[in-house]
Amino acid sequence: MQRVLFISSAGGYDNDKVVDSVILDADDRRRRRIVLTGAKGTRFLLDLESAVTLRDGDGLVLDGGGIVRVAGQPEPLLELGARTPRELVRLAWHLGNRHTDVQIAGDRLRIRSDHVLADMAAGLGATVTAIEAPFDPEAGAPQGHDHGHRHGA
Repeated sequence: MQRVLFISSAGGYDNDKVVDSVILDADDRRRRRIVLTGAKGTRFLLDLESAVTLRDGDGLVLDGGGIVRVAGQPEPLLELGARTPRELVRLAWHLGNRHTDVQIAGDRLRIRSDHVLADMAAGLGATVTAIEAPFDPEAGAPQGHDHGHRHGA
């Protein structure tokens, strides 16, 4: 079985070396160790020292020299827009306060489809549009320290 030697960022590899692709949703793209099978049948082992977040378009460089392109699986999302940058920042603050995974897509925010968050966003004056697209949320802040933020049981 082939092994992944390293990950090459989207656009940072030779497309002529792409031998297969693997389609994964956002949760399945956060990995440390897993055996995967590409769309064309290429089986390979991803075995890293620590978990990484694979992004739509990244290339998994195999020990045989080929590359498997990572494709984000379309998921039901909400795309949120605001009239002003200040309103967009306010909306982002409310989403972050709820520990919601967020993708920044130009001047819009994307979150997983959730009717409660859709109602909250609309109540804050945001435009809310249901879409299907690959979800690439921002990486979370490091969790190795205690900043005093607690939630009740």
